[in-house]
Formats: sequence, C-alpha cells, structure tokens
Amino acid sequence: MKHLGFASIAALKQYLRYADAKRIDTVDLLADLKLTNNVEQSEEGRISGQQFQQFLTSLLHLSNDPIMGLSSALYVQSHSYNLLGALIEQSETLGQAISRIPLFERLVGDMGTTEIQRTESHLALVWHCNYTTSLIVPHMIDNVLASWTLFARWLTNSKASASGVYLTRPKPAHSIQQTYEQVFSAPVFFDQTSNRIELSNELLRIPLVSKQHSPKSSLEGKVRTSLSQLKFDGETLKDQILRSVKAHLQLGIASKELICQEFNTSTRHLQRQLDAEGTSYREILRKAREERATHFLLDTDLSVIDIAYNLGYKDERSFYRSFKKWTKVSPQEFRNLNR
Repeated sequence: MKHLGFASIAALKQYLRYADAKRIDTVDLLADLKLTNNVEQSEEGRISGQQFQQFLTSLLHLSNDPIMGLSSALYVQSHSYNLLGALIEQSETLGQAISRIPLFERLVGDMGTTEIQRTESHLALVWHCNYTTSLIVPHMIDNVLASWTLFARWLTNSKASASGVYLTRPKPAHSIQQTYEQVFSAPVFFDQTSNRIELSNELLRIPLVSKQHSPKSSLEGKVRTSLSQLKFDGETLKDQILRSVKAHLQLGIASKELICQEFNTSTRHLQRQLDAEGTSYREILRKAREERATHFLLDTDLSVIDIAYNLGYKDERSFYRSFKKWTKVSPQEFRNLNR
C-alpha cells in the first residue's frame, strides 16, 4: 500500500466547514475514523493520509455533491494552509507568495506536490495529487486549484484572475462548466494533460495587502522546526536533501547554501554527513536536475530554452552540455526518441 504521509488538521477543518454549511452530520464519520479528538487540536495537528483519504471518500458519499472539491474551496481560510499561510502573508507580491508553495507545502500535508513551470510570458502552477482513490482525486484537485485562486484574491484584495485553468477531469454538463468558470473567473478547459493554473507574469507582480503581523524571524524559526519533524519512516538524509533540492529547483535555484540554511547546518557538516551515505551534494543536484529535465522533455511542451531556465541554468548551451553528458544525446533528440 502506498504511504500517504499525513494531512494537517487545518486541511481537515476546511472540509468540515463545508460539511457544516451543507448540514452534513459528520459526528459518526469522525468517530468511525477515530478523528473526534483530532478535530479539537490546533491547525498544526496532524492525521494520517489514509485517515484523510477515507474521510474525503465518506464525505463525498454523504454530500452527493458532484463538485464537492470546488464547493469546499469556498471555505478556504488563511488557517487552511497552516504555517504556510502565515508565511505567505509575509510575502510582498503574489509571485513571491507562489514561490513559497513548493518549498513549504508539506506543512499542509502530503496530499500532493506543486510544480512551477515558467516561460517568458507566464507561469503555470501544476498540482500532482498523491492520493490513490480515483473517486476523490478529481475533487481534491478542484479543491486545491480553486482554494489557491480564492486565497490569492483575498491576499491581493483584487479580482485578478488566471489566464486559464486546465483540468484532466472529463468535461461536465454545461451548467457545471459555468460554475467552474464562476469560481475561477477564468476560462476552464477539461480533458487536459495536467491540472494547472496559468498566470501572466504581470499578475505575479501584484502586491499583497499586508495581513500578517507576526515577527518574521520567529515565524521562520517555527517553520524550520516543523519541517524538520516531517520525515518519512526509513528516510535517509540523502532522501531529505533530494526532496528539498527538487522543491528549490521549482524556483530555478538550489544552491548548497540555501539547503544548509533550511537544514540549519554548515556546508562542511552537510558534506560530511552525505559522505557517510556515499554521496555528495553535487550528485544529488545532478540527479534532481536530470529527473526534472526528463519530465519536462517528455511530459510538457516547454521549449529547451524554457527548460534550461526552469532548471536554473544560465543559458541553453549550459543545459545542453549537461544533458548530453547525462544521456549521450541532446535534449531535442531525447524528446524525439522517447515521445
């Protein structure tokens, strides 16, 4: 069985607010899943991913709502994102807020991972669901993308909307399509190859309305402490560093100094620890870049120059040399041979 990690109480409570609004009695449901006491915890508390998946599956049956994910997004709050929400509120622009999602989304849970794809004209925010119950996956995707949209409007105090929303779920009835477009205030396309929101670069420069007054230093310390506790059973330091490097590569930057800051260690001490596991930071960075480059070439239509930009290379030529060293073929040849 796939390990689903954990989900925060903050994420659970968003769905409970939806259930309350729909007058769905969740007392027995919470009791059956042994979650009654968890609901009394603060937003930073956690439940297992298996419990959360079972809760959502049962709630879907109780609600009989064909767009439960979209409907439940209307109950998003800053607290829905746990410490990530507080950290985002300290951002200066919408673009900076978005850049923090891949780095700190595990504070909300392991329900999925966020991927950022950049081009000269726009940014695509792609979400990959980690859960395994096919019945609820489309609802989780709807909830995440719509919650992001509504939270961004609240942060910017504006009605700014995405260029487009793309969903893998089948095209629904016309009346339901209209509901999607009302929530997103943007064109929504179904039967797509990935689940994503596309934002113009101009939109990323919109300033946030300051709402967070906690001292930045104390909040960052709390975030680091919380992240350090989120370790899967049997996970090595190499595994943790690789996951962190992949997240930082979403921003095109994954320097050893940044990673050391996140793990509260020195570059020398980190290298000694990695030496003991038979690897190095350079090797981990190479692996992360190669995996991400392969994904971009096979699963997206990004140009080679945009892929180089997304991987933090100074120019297309540097990426070309690295990729050919890894695979013995050029990026374009690799794409042509394997797609």
